[in-house]
Amino acid sequence: MFLAYILSTIRDHLRYRQSIRELTKLSDRDLEDVGISRHEIDTIASNARA
Repeated sequence: MFLAYILSTIRDHLRYRQSIRELTKLSDRDLEDVGISRHEIDTIASNARA
């Protein structure tokens, strides 16, 4: 049970980091095209964890 929790937490963190990595690669214009601004990246990546 505890191991499953640890693995889930690690997967969530990896998903968060991957989202940050992908979104920061986009230009401001590309981000604008999808309807987000650069300062929202952390919030969006945090929501990807759930």
